[in-house]
Amino acid sequence: MISRLAFAFVALVLAACSAQNGPNERVILADDPAPKLSDYHLFDTPNAGAAISEGVVPYDLVNALFSDHAAKHRYVYVPKGQSATYNETDAFDFPVGAVLIKTFAFAPDMRDPALNERSIETRLLIHKKEGWVAYPYIWNEEQTEAVYSPVGGTQHIETIGPEGESLSIDYRIPNRNQCKECHRVGDKLMPIGPKARNLNHTGPSGTQQLANWTERGILTGAPAAAPTIPAAFDTEPPIERRARAWLDINCAHCHRGGGSASNSGLLLGWNETDPRGWGVMKRPIAAGNGAGNHLFVIVPGKPDESILTYRIESTKPGELMPELGRTVVDEKGLELIREWIASMPPK
Repeated sequence: MISRLAFAFVALVLAACSAQNGPNERVILADDPAPKLSDYHLFDTPNAGAAISEGVVPYDLVNALFSDHAAKHRYVYVPKGQSATYNETDAFDFPVGAVLIKTFAFAPDMRDPALNERSIETRLLIHKKEGWVAYPYIWNEEQTEAVYSPVGGTQHIETIGPEGESLSIDYRIPNRNQCKECHRVGDKLMPIGPKARNLNHTGPSGTQQLANWTERGILTGAPAAAPTIPAAFDTEPPIERRARAWLDINCAHCHRGGGSASNSGLLLGWNETDPRGWGVMKRPIAAGNGAGNHLFVIVPGKPDESILTYRIESTKPGELMPELGRTVVDEKGLELIREWIASMPPK
């Protein structure tokens, strides 16, 4: 009898240990968000910068949404035995239980972001049975845990920017409702980044990212030749393609059909072919005071007379674009858009 009890006890211990090996799917699919990021077991330890758990895959994008110069670390988890389905133009169709993980971090000097980096927040996008949900988690001062923070918050950041400039940033962590503003398509919450054109390049593993996902079994249906998009700040591709690539990742999640800025009439996605959809000689529909004294979204050859550059350059509430996710100006992005508009033949 004693040996049987001992055997049962050992079996329970082993089962408990094995249950902790990899992400906790019970917590992932629970009705309510977990109080702590560590509850999901997406990382081997709760510490910021810890190694990821088995089944969690790092990835990155050709172009990243500008977020006050924050470094971003992206990961995807797809439940074992399941896979995302390839989509040529929109975000992949991920199975229930999939998690998209994004940690925002700053270092004292963003020219070397890996040195003494500190995590500020980790956002989870979880595909539940009823659809996608967004959960924000804020890291503590000790960098030992991130706590669910549905109301968001603000953290003051003093750092050196990528170009060597001193930056003083009141970094804003969005609340759950603000997450919906960027991720909403119609009445649903949807991922933004994991589209074929954003993923089709060499990823963190040093291999072609879509092929790597296919080999891992977390993606099905990807063709040998998938669409891609140019890196916005690579000077070799034509200026129009690079500027459109920047708009695609920074603006098109709202400025698209069904997006939160669809009432503006601007369609800034990569696949939009009509220049008027981009705003060329287009009068604003819903800009309010954000238009300044300008009459058209884009005036070819005249960036100083274009609403688009005016709003990208502004940091005033009601004027700045994007409305969420930044408090300082993306100087490189602004320069790119100005150069693109200046290159357009005047009309």
